[in-house]
Amino acid sequence: MALNWCGPVYLATLCFFLFYPNGANLVPGERINYNLVHSWADKLGMELFHLGDFITRRKEVQESFKQAQVVSRSGAKIVENMANEIEMMMDLKISAVKRIMDTAENTALSHQHLKGDKFFSYYNSKEMIEPHEPSPTAPPRELDDAGEPKIFVPPKEIVLTPKTEFFNMAVNLSVSSVHVPTNVFDRALDVIKGIQWSENLDQIFRDNYKNDPTLSWQFFGSSTGFMRQFPASKWKTEPVDLYDCRLRSWFIEAATSPKDIIILMDGSGSMKGQRLDIAKHVVNTILDTLGTNDFVNIFTFNEEVLPVVDCFEDALVQANLANIRELKEKIEDFKPKSIANFTAALTKAFEILEDYKDGIKGAQCNQAIMIISDGAPFSYEEVFDQFNGRELPFKPVRVFTYLIGKEVADVKDIKWMACANQGYYVHLSDMAEVREMVLNYIPVMARPLVLGRHEHPVIWTQVYADVVDMKMSDWLWEMKQCDDQRDDVLEYRRVRYRMLEPDEVHRRDIRRKKQAWNQPIDSDVYQFMITVSMPVFDRRENATRIANLLGVAGTDVPIRDIKKLLSPFLLGVNGYAFIVTNNGYILFHPDFRPIFQSYILKPAYNSVDMIEVELLDDDRAPRDFNPVLLTIRDSIINQSTGSKWMLVKNHFDEMKRVARIKRQYYWTAIKNTPFTLVITYPEQYGVNRLQIRIEDDIHRLNIKGSNTLNYFNGKRWKIHPGWLYCKHSNMTFAAPEDELLWFLSRMSQPGWKWPLSRSALPPEHTAAMFSNNTSSGRILSSNEKDKNYYCDRQLMQSLVFDARVTEWFSKNTSFNSKDDKGTSASSPIAVLMGLLPRNEFKQRFGITVAFLATHSGLTRWQEFHSNNADEVGAGESFSERNKHSIDEIWYKRAVDQHFVREESFVYSVPFDAGDSGGETIVTASHAIFHTEGGKSAPAAVVGFQFQHTALLKLFRNITGNACAMDDKGCYILDNNGFVIISPHRQETGKFFGEINGYIMHRLVEERVYKRVTVYDYQAICFQSNGDNNSSNYLFSPLLHVLRIVKWLLYTLLWYIVQMHAVTAEFIEQYTDENLTFYQPSTKNTEWLKSVTLQRTRLKSCDMQRLLYTLYNDKDNVVYNITAHACVRPFVVLPIPASNLILLVIDQVCPKEYTMELTVNPIDINYQLEGNDTLACYKHDREFTRVRPVSCINRHVNESSIELCGNAGSIFANILLLLICFIVNQFL
Repeated sequence: MALNWCGPVYLATLCFFLFYPNGANLVPGERINYNLVHSWADKLGMELFHLGDFITRRKEVQESFKQAQVVSRSGAKIVENMANEIEMMMDLKISAVKRIMDTAENTALSHQHLKGDKFFSYYNSKEMIEPHEPSPTAPPRELDDAGEPKIFVPPKEIVLTPKTEFFNMAVNLSVSSVHVPTNVFDRALDVIKGIQWSENLDQIFRDNYKNDPTLSWQFFGSSTGFMRQFPASKWKTEPVDLYDCRLRSWFIEAATSPKDIIILMDGSGSMKGQRLDIAKHVVNTILDTLGTNDFVNIFTFNEEVLPVVDCFEDALVQANLANIRELKEKIEDFKPKSIANFTAALTKAFEILEDYKDGIKGAQCNQAIMIISDGAPFSYEEVFDQFNGRELPFKPVRVFTYLIGKEVADVKDIKWMACANQGYYVHLSDMAEVREMVLNYIPVMARPLVLGRHEHPVIWTQVYADVVDMKMSDWLWEMKQCDDQRDDVLEYRRVRYRMLEPDEVHRRDIRRKKQAWNQPIDSDVYQFMITVSMPVFDRRENATRIANLLGVAGTDVPIRDIKKLLSPFLLGVNGYAFIVTNNGYILFHPDFRPIFQSYILKPAYNSVDMIEVELLDDDRAPRDFNPVLLTIRDSIINQSTGSKWMLVKNHFDEMKRVARIKRQYYWTAIKNTPFTLVITYPEQYGVNRLQIRIEDDIHRLNIKGSNTLNYFNGKRWKIHPGWLYCKHSNMTFAAPEDELLWFLSRMSQPGWKWPLSRSALPPEHTAAMFSNNTSSGRILSSNEKDKNYYCDRQLMQSLVFDARVTEWFSKNTSFNSKDDKGTSASSPIAVLMGLLPRNEFKQRFGITVAFLATHSGLTRWQEFHSNNADEVGAGESFSERNKHSIDEIWYKRAVDQHFVREESFVYSVPFDAGDSGGETIVTASHAIFHTEGGKSAPAAVVGFQFQHTALLKLFRNITGNACAMDDKGCYILDNNGFVIISPHRQETGKFFGEINGYIMHRLVEERVYKRVTVYDYQAICFQSNGDNNSSNYLFSPLLHVLRIVKWLLYTLLWYIVQMHAVTAEFIEQYTDENLTFYQPSTKNTEWLKSVTLQRTRLKSCDMQRLLYTLYNDKDNVVYNITAHACVRPFVVLPIPASNLILLVIDQVCPKEYTMELTVNPIDINYQLEGNDTLACYKHDREFTRVRPVSCINRHVNESSIELCGNAGSIFANILLLLICFIVNQFL
């Protein structure tokens, strides 16, 4: 142990004082000595590189992969195979839905004479109980509205078990359960009859799941409102249950073909008070029934006919979430006046619809006008004859009318409008009946589909968050603001007026903005999925005459299941795949960020266009998309097959870093769906990949007597948790590693055979498909049909190879044995470190862990402790946070850095390192490439983590006292401008432009850093809320009561806050710790204004970030420029073998405090006119789309259906008026 004092730190310090005995001030009169700084950079770079070289044993790792071969990656073949796998999986889902549909139609037909049992007991998703839960007691005897005793049926008991394939929800795989919307009475005759006969669907649900264990939720949604779902599970009703299957896209789109809809809302002076509230509710409910294949607009009509959104004049807009939200917000601002001009409104609506039909715009299928009014003076037959009487008996445009109000004398004309134009008439007098009445239009528009009877269109939805209503986003944001307001009041009570200091206000503001900027890609809060569905027709005798839609059958396809089929292993590091719909929207993408604040869905989360996430590196203005990209998009949505390379900007690491790379793109259609698969990988290092040789095949290794399990000894290894290596359909494992070991054990046994397909489908399903298509030539043997597992053969082969050649890495190597793998290059630091015992590495150099991650998803690590005992901490912590191998940021950056400086490490610290109180860890990584025959490919990344204090100590030992003086500021920055070392610890991890904007600006001007603008088209802004209730001052009594209650609650809260504040002030101002009284100061109430939050609402918006990256020119002349007084008060030099630069600033020169650069998002100002919004700006720049293939909008027998609504409630009103008239005459 006599040589323990030796080491790089001691040598660096000794050499420094030998060559520079006078310290920093070597040249009189020069405050920053260029040569001295150059020596610092060189010493630090070499010290760190040799340290990493020794610890990671990178050359030994590189040598380990020499057995592998490098082959070219065929993007066209990869995308074709992946698309076929997805097509096969989706065909199986369609097959399952068809079986549900057939069973539902036949079961309903066989039970057409069923008498509904109001006391029928079923598994109600919201009421059923588990064995450990108490059974509810019967409520006191009560009467319903009809005077009959209320029905009470005890909830059924059920046993539920959590299942990983159902997102760890507790389910029962033997039965289905039923969800009934809050506004639907489950004991109503039509509803309970449907619940009764649909219980027979349980058998087909079970059979489907048995045949395909990858199936997710299966369901049948009834037109009466209930939904039967398999497997049975409890329904979350907190905070409120807003779910209604009839409002979900999978139901609406299956029940009705795409549609163009114009909503005409009566804006006359009589539409006030409750009538206006009901009318707005009708409009909002109609909008809730529309999807991305529909087009819509709203016009209000009085003396003028005006769009509710000014910029949507004479147009229909796609019914995506963003446009629907815009329409809903604007309708709330509407105020009625004057009289209604029906002729102008109807003419306007017909002309727009005709223009869209003739111009091949919009949905190009169904068209409808929906009139919302409190009465029409005439029928306006001449207008309807002019536009709707040209193709008799067909009516090109359906008309639906919604009569608002209780006191209505004449309904004939407004009812005629609907009945004469193949529509439906509804009378509404109460808010509670709006949803049910509005939904009546769906079966009417489904009539041509039902009358055809034989065609059941297969519908695929856009991606969506399961069972979540978009109203919840606004509610969650409102609750978040309430929590923030409460926190501010409590903080004020704690810290008093210190909270109002500018620095504190700024800190609080930044903290909340950062929360809003937090946009995680993966979240366990929501389950994102698509759904395949098809209509179910009522073939019962009575129902056929009125073309009744029985409901919709469907099954969910979780996005995570599709991703498992994409084999990211085949695409390599920084390669990825995504799927695009016929509308150009993405189903998933690495830059798809649907949530913010970690738990709130964005208002327009599922209408993100592919060109909004694939950002070309062309320096164009925001939303000025490159024609090349638009051409590629057109090819993709038209489901062509093609390829193209593009220069793009990829942001990563919380959108604070950016890489500019050339990418190759390949795309092809997923047959029988509206989707197109796209894959992409970097051209620089993605065109080649590693492949094992024949002699390294698992089967050959087993024959030779090798036990593959031995390559996975110990616990210091992980595999990528999101990749599909091998999967057993009927077994569950605690961890992916356990499942892998089980399969490796099976592979070593006689009789093992690989499944024919790499798809995540049990082989028996593939066999079933091929048995119907003998021309394929692929017939499975009986042995293969019995298998209930599947594996990715190529991935497994690579994984076992990687494990075999890196088996030595995780072992506790002594590092000082010449014959061991730990022997590194013969560098001085390696020799010195080799003399140290392994347990002193952490103490001497701050090293906590060394790691290795391979291209097959294998991660190994080795821990370094300060004593001989195995401490728990560093290794386990590393493995839990860094188990995604090629998807880890340090892996991607290391591979990119290879082409900047091949012999180098990438260093990074967390962005919040300066704000955290604990020990900051520095991560260093280096890419291992394998070259063969002139072709190279990334094989692995090695790295290590060490304590930031050790790096700081090394830096100070190298620089001596020079950087400790007040006249110099020494910084180490990474390649994106983030601080690794600073004179002030709290600045560690921060962007340097926020610390010294002037110097950062100079570094950009001198081409040290390049500024790269990245646009964020998925951003969220916060619009001032104000008073959004635009109803007339003639409010209904209920609204008056609600306002009074609201006022009382606010008043009560104010008094509570005041009482607490006064008490706290009294205690603080009048007493000290010894209860000695002081004189009171004047009470300041200004604090209330300062801590009161400005209420906002969510708004989709565009933002930009100005990010920075080092110029890759190794011979940049700027690094040869010396400091020159205050004209150039700094010296900047690259640190060799790293991604770092050393910046030394003359602190004597005046500092420019007014300039601050930031990487935080900045709103994009589009210079909009008047009241225009981003929705207007996007509407003027609409992208092309491809309409769905299926369109069924007419049937010759539909004109014989006379059912078009009823006026039962009107008769009651007329009767009431008659009674009042008679009473008035006699009294």
